[in-house]
Amino acid sequence: MIPRLDAALIAARDPETMAALKHGVEDVGFLTIFNTPIPRAKMKRVLDSYRTFFRLPDAEKQAINMARTGSNRGWGAAGSEQVDPTANPDFKQVFDCGFELDKDDPLRAQGLMVYGDNQWPDLPGFRETIQGYYAQALALSLDLLRAISVAIGEDAGFFDGAFSHPMALLRGNYYPPRPEWAGAKDFGIAPHTDYGCLTLLASDGVAGLEVLGGDGQWVSVDAPVGEFVINFGEMLEMWTGGWVKATMHRVIGSGAERISVPLFVNPNHDTNVAPVGADQVIVAGDHMKKRFDETYLHLKDAEQG
Repeated sequence: MIPRLDAALIAARDPETMAALKHGVEDVGFLTIFNTPIPRAKMKRVLDSYRTFFRLPDAEKQAINMARTGSNRGWGAAGSEQVDPTANPDFKQVFDCGFELDKDDPLRAQGLMVYGDNQWPDLPGFRETIQGYYAQALALSLDLLRAISVAIGEDAGFFDGAFSHPMALLRGNYYPPRPEWAGAKDFGIAPHTDYGCLTLLASDGVAGLEVLGGDGQWVSVDAPVGEFVINFGEMLEMWTGGWVKATMHRVIGSGAERISVPLFVNPNHDTNVAPVGADQVIVAGDHMKKRFDETYLHLKDAEQG
């Protein structure tokens, strides 16, 4: 069973809640939370903003098409990602934005794609709404990481120094009604595990997300507007020596359109995410670039070219 936890009780380190958090982190790889500092009304505005953007004609969205860049910021058309090489490209659309470096930040000279410049549509209030949510969602996610540190037996500040320049990517996903032509290899997003540390997922309440259970069965997991689904990625599983579980999930799609908003929370580019005490170095930015190059078709083509 996927734990449903009160965020205020997590923050208070309530013993029963922390035990459930530990179970969700180590055994399930998914949980949901409610009663967070992000109001339902704010989340609804964010979802409405993405909905307005995705309803723009594709010709208008082309102006900020990430396929024209060497990064993953801006609009991604249907078929622009392939998370599972054995499946067809995903039929969803996306809009990605992320952490922005200051103009004089030395990291700019390195030209790292994980810190690409954001692209914004010409929609009144869109940028302000999305950036405001990004800041709130990132703060909530970092608080959750501190609680997870405690739950798995580490100091609460274990992760703190690694998130001054987080490779945190906020995404709006638009899943259209499942196309009539879709077959067994066509997904809104194909089965995959997330690449980074922690994912904070909001949605419009329409069902669609499925998680692969320990018994090999797919289980539906969603949360109403104002609540959040939390899951964990490959990087956090590596970093904690397998204490945290990255779990496979997918969206097949249905007869209804669906909008979801994941924040993918990842550490600074140069963070060593090898297991604590291991005699090796796994650079977080290298891991993310490799996985992005395997997923975004425009980056895959550039890498192969």
